[in-house]
Amino acid sequence: MTADLLYSDVEESLRSSVRDLLAARLSSHDVARSYDEAVDFRPLWRSLSSGLGLSGLLVPEVLGGAGATAREAAVVLEELGRSVAPVPFLTSSVVATTCLLAAGEEATVSRMAAGEVVTVLALPLDSDSSSWSSEVVARDGVLRGSVRNVADAGWADHLLLPAVGPDGELSLFLVEARDVRVDSVVSLDMSRAVADIAIDGAPGRPIVSGRDAIAAVDRALDAGAALLASEQLGVARWCFETTTAYLKERRQFGRLIGSYQAVKHRMADVFLEVGHMAAVARYAADCLATSSDDLPVAIAVAEAYCSDVAVHVAEEAVQLHGGLGMTWEHPAHLYLKRAKADQIAFGVPGRHRARLAELVDLPA
Repeated sequence: MTADLLYSDVEESLRSSVRDLLAARLSSHDVARSYDEAVDFRPLWRSLSSGLGLSGLLVPEVLGGAGATAREAAVVLEELGRSVAPVPFLTSSVVATTCLLAAGEEATVSRMAAGEVVTVLALPLDSDSSSWSSEVVARDGVLRGSVRNVADAGWADHLLLPAVGPDGELSLFLVEARDVRVDSVVSLDMSRAVADIAIDGAPGRPIVSGRDAIAAVDRALDAGAALLASEQLGVARWCFETTTAYLKERRQFGRLIGSYQAVKHRMADVFLEVGHMAAVARYAADCLATSSDDLPVAIAVAEAYCSDVAVHVAEEAVQLHGGLGMTWEHPAHLYLKRAKADQIAFGVPGRHRARLAELVDLPA
């Protein structure tokens, strides 16, 4: 059957609600300030998580969630990307929630759905389902080790830590964030801050072990990769629409700069790229929602394509805004930084291309 990539009325209604709330509660100036000083975005997250119920969007209704699918989550991520919103929806409400549901940890999922706690999977941001590992060791329920570059660790009340036991078997532990040391790292994209985590004798509650633990983490990373493409689509759409509007009003040498043929050609290329992004991102979200057998291919295509295109579209936004685009006051740099950081999240494009080659039987 052919996938339906059009947005449903429910999805468009959800988009409108998220966009209106973000427009009322978040400005690009707020995001830019977070690069220089501590800005508290927790009230914004409470409005999104509890007010709109986004923290429980993927949680089944029986556990207090909305019982929605990856398609609805993709629409939310498009809007969050459009605002470069500094909230842990992707890391907590998508990745960690998917991992906990796969592991059967219902009590924590219910608390997350209610907006009471934020849980983050403690793996480096560039981890993907084919190439992750853990340097944390567990003995008698006590964990030691470290994890670098964990996205949104500063938000976490709980950490999901994969750890290796004395017998070499991997288990998934739930650890209180207050029992570990979280060291913030200055990074290119401070709207999704990363941190290094040091674990020195932290108690952990085992959730699942062995192949089931590996499968739960793999499933969570696949969900993150599939839906990251929708966030990248939101970033690219903002860049394209904002640049188009600017080219229609800015004059140079007595003419609108959008009337110059060289500029038209560049924007035509961007228009096509954003259209292609929409197709592959929506297909990845639909495959995830329907548990399609084509999901591995959809993820590889989406991340191999969207990661690079989002960066290119953001670069064009900066350049075609001219001197204005190079200023700190204009928000274009926020989108370029998010696009560049997203380019390595859940596996770099080259890794996804290599994976795609394997899936379609192309020689290396």
